[in-house]
Amino acid sequence: MPNRHHGSDDERRALDAYVKLSRALATVDAAIHRPLAAAGLTASRFGVLEALWHLGPLNQRDLGRKILKSSGNVTVVVDHLERDGLVARTRDDHDRRHVVVSLTDAGRHCIEAAYPDHVARIVAAFAHLTPAEVIHLAELAKALGTRAPALGTRAPALGTRTPALGTGAHVPQEDPA
Repeated sequence: MPNRHHGSDDERRALDAYVKLSRALATVDAAIHRPLAAAGLTASRFGVLEALWHLGPLNQRDLGRKILKSSGNVTVVVDHLERDGLVARTRDDHDRRHVVVSLTDAGRHCIEAAYPDHVARIVAAFAHLTPAEVIHLAELAKALGTRAPALGTRAPALGTRTPALGTGAHVPQEDPA
C-alpha cells in the first residue's frame, strides 16, 4: 500500500482508499462548485434552490435532510436566499411550528439559468470514466454511505454478518489473524 501507516492490511487499504476518495471528491467538487460563484451562489445555496426546484416547497428540516446540511446551516443559507429575494418563507398551514420554504420567481429564474451548466460540469468531471465505471462508482459510493458505521460508533465485530456488496446477501467477516 502506498501510505506510511504500519498497521494491518485492512487499515492500510482503508486509509489508502479514504485518502484517494477524499482527494478525488475535493478535486471534482472544486471543478463543479467553484463556477457557481459567478451566479452569486455557493454549493449550499445552489443545493437549496435545486431541491426546491425539483421537489417543490419544503420545510427547513426536510430541506436540510435533502441537501445533507445541519439545521443551523440551512437557516443561515435560507436567510441569505430570502434576503436576496430567491426564496420565501411561510408558516405551514397544518403545523404553525414548521416554516415552509419556496422559490420566488427570481429564485426559479436563477436555478433555471445555473442548472444546465452545473449538469454539464458534472458530466465533464466523469467523462474520463466509462459508463460502466460511473455506474460501479455510484454503487460503491452508495454502499459506503449506507453501510459504513456512523461516526462515534464502533465498527462491527469480526465474525459478525454484514451485507455483501451489491447482493443483499450476508457474508461473515473474516478474522485477519
